[in-house]
Amino acid sequence: MATTLRSVRGVVPLLDRILVQRMKAEAKTASGLYIPEKNVEKLSEAKVLAVGPGALDRDGQRITPSVSPGDRVLIPPFGGSTVKIGDEDYLLFRDSEILAKLTDEK
Repeated sequence: MATTLRSVRGVVPLLDRILVQRMKAEAKTASGLYIPEKNVEKLSEAKVLAVGPGALDRDGQRITPSVSPGDRVLIPPFGGSTVKIGDEDYLLFRDSEILAKLTDEK
């Protein structure tokens, strides 16, 4: 079930939830050929847009999420809750469902 909102700023994740936007795959090959939209694969890479304050442990202490807004992350191919804002789809995941945080280090 998708929810339609007007602005992504209106979405404030609760507890350990993380709002991400899936990165768009290149629609053009390295040689310059354009790939039809239906054949472009969904990437497992996403950008973190908003992060909740964190879940509570058994003692009532807040566990801060492992990512922050602006981070690039690796997400599972399926799962998450879809949030539709305008024509764009965004996903809500729990912090524990995020597979990895991507860095530019070599």
